[in-house]
Amino acid sequence: MLILQLPEDVLYHILSYLDCKSLARLSQVCKSIYRFVNRDTVWRSIAKEFLNTGISRDGTDIYPHIPLKERVKIAQNWCDGVCKRGIPLKWKTKLLPWLELDGDVLFLSQAADIGAYQLHQDSGRLQRNPFEIYSGHNADVCHFVLTDSHLISGGSDGKILVHSRTTDWLVELSGHDQEVNCLDSKDGLIISGSRDQTTRIWNLTSNSPRDTIPMYDRVWSVAISPTLSSFVTGTSCCQNLSPLRIWDVERLECVCSLGSEFRRGAGVLDMVFESPFQLFTCGYDTFIRLWDLRLSPRKCVMEWEEPHDSTLYCIQTDGNYMIASGSSYYGVVRLWDKRQTACLQFFQLSSESGSSPVYCLRFSSAHLYAALATALHSLDFQQNPICIR
Repeated sequence: MLILQLPEDVLYHILSYLDCKSLARLSQVCKSIYRFVNRDTVWRSIAKEFLNTGISRDGTDIYPHIPLKERVKIAQNWCDGVCKRGIPLKWKTKLLPWLELDGDVLFLSQAADIGAYQLHQDSGRLQRNPFEIYSGHNADVCHFVLTDSHLISGGSDGKILVHSRTTDWLVELSGHDQEVNCLDSKDGLIISGSRDQTTRIWNLTSNSPRDTIPMYDRVWSVAISPTLSSFVTGTSCCQNLSPLRIWDVERLECVCSLGSEFRRGAGVLDMVFESPFQLFTCGYDTFIRLWDLRLSPRKCVMEWEEPHDSTLYCIQTDGNYMIASGSSYYGVVRLWDKRQTACLQFFQLSSESGSSPVYCLRFSSAHLYAALATALHSLDFQQNPICIR
């Protein structure tokens, strides 16, 4: 018990040399040591080395309400592929659904409507019926994004709808004359891309576009930089133009093109800013690419190839070491560790007789949700967690 008489900063330094199993064993010595070892401060450095513990590389904690020791337990299941599969929702007509997660609420588009479903915090299961429905499109919703106060959706009717999440307020933004394939919104700025080969810039308070950029190619994806000074567009690469371009928000000038060796038709279907200088992209050429925007010239610094030569429809990252991707065949979801090039785990969510792409995926600390053509699938990684004794 003399160890407990040491200053806390000295104790923390000593414990920093132990791995997770040694810490767990030490916590069984007595109640006092158990209480000390279970502090988040003790587990923070270990948690940063695991996948999806909610600790990003800059130290931000995404899930502060969950003890870090518990998150490390669940992270071992992510690494080993230990999970319970489920299908919370099914529908008969084949759709191109999109989804977003906001705490314990899951938003899912089905045809022209977007439903908000309550999630049970412990099990991750959905209530069967949505507690709120966002409607107004005359055709299927292609894409939508969430902000703190609004839900913004783009449809195949060419309309963009801005819904208030707290009132019945609704604004229709008209400008595109074909389906709106992609959207992003930050701090009152909205960027949209369409099949009509244009990118449009909007302000949240106006129902007409602030500016229009002709792209000469179908726009599949857009992403606004966290700095709000620029945005990136991903096109279908059917013309002799680079599919990835960075634009200045104020000047509306192309700052640069990313990459020069994309083959024809290698369109970019999804992109994610992980920081102001790190951009992840994926698409028809089966690669996940990490672009470093600090370098001159800006270039791809790492890439991961889908081993079955399938189009990658969507990607998500945990802000640290994990990437999740959704493929075009058999509902395959893959987990990647950025520190290695080979796939870490994969899950096939649909059979050969009912093959479907993974149109969108989102994950929390313990659950992954994937939207396929006729069902919403879930993977629960907190089931039977590996025991840390």
